[in-house]
Amino acid sequence: MSTSPSISNLLFLFLFLLIAAASTTVSATDHIVGANRGWNPGINYTLWANNHTFLVGDLISFRYQKTQYNVFEVNQTGYDNCTTEGAVGNWSSGKDFILLDKPKRYYFICGTGGCFNGMKVSVVVHALPPPPKSAVSADHSNTKSAASASTPPPALWVLIAGLLMGFLGFSL
Repeated sequence: MSTSPSISNLLFLFLFLLIAAASTTVSATDHIVGANRGWNPGINYTLWANNHTFLVGDLISFRYQKTQYNVFEVNQTGYDNCTTEGAVGNWSSGKDFILLDKPKRYYFICGTGGCFNGMKVSVVVHALPPPPKSAVSADHSNTKSAASASTPPPALWVLIAGLLMGFLGFSL
């Protein structure tokens, strides 16, 4: 018995990877504010935010010393003036994960005075791009969306792989 992989084993691996790639969904990104420097005074968070693309469904997370700092979501006035009056959210765990669930500009500040030392960040969250239109049928009376028409369900991929494996004479 040979220990080197056979062509059918390599083909099986290729098909498995192809199926796995086709059936995975796009996941949200967790944007860690300040990256490895975290949520601390003296960091240019405007530069950090400008180097990221934020989409609806992404997370923005703040890492900091919970005994020293916190996070408030405020409006533009609160952001500009470093005030928490009228804040729409506040967090103080030291590892805060905030869902960006709407396409809009978000404003976050530190409410313990850190805002005056640069602990504030504003991010623009963009709507998700529409699904590709390549699979829309010529007959527009079809009520299925382009996304559901263009991507077979994972079970269909398994069936296709099984048929291909049987056709190629591969058995488990």
